[in-house]
Amino acid sequence: MIKMIHPVAGGTALLTISTFWLSTAFSELFASQSVITAVKTAIPWGFLVLIPALAATAGSGLALSQGRRAGLIGAKIKRMPLIAANGLLVLVPVAFFLAHKAKAAELDAVFYAVQALELVAGAANITLLLLNARDGLRMKARSCNR
Repeated sequence: MIKMIHPVAGGTALLTISTFWLSTAFSELFASQSVITAVKTAIPWGFLVLIPALAATAGSGLALSQGRRAGLIGAKIKRMPLIAANGLLVLVPVAFFLAHKAKAAELDAVFYAVQALELVAGAANITLLLLNARDGLRMKARSCNR
């Protein structure tokens, strides 16, 4: 069961973060202020999906690792604190800040500077999660070849 939970939860987390990132980018590039406001105020609600998905991914991953810390498992485990710290210390507070600014119709220089930070930090987490997914697929391929 854990072998099924881990990739589903990880995929859900990656898809959710990617949706946040792409929605932000596309709304800024192609949409009106009202759409930008809708996107920025909706993102914190997405945490109701994202945070449990990340917790399930981390918990099931640790269970699957069975205490091993070498090789691809070790690489995945080393990335997780970076992903968590970036999410909890940067992305979550920034999302709430941007939602507040957007709801107040304060799309000013501060809003866009913080949003730039959000896009960079979000891209970093997407990259780290993709690296973990890649390593997970490599581990699965190796176990199937045994």
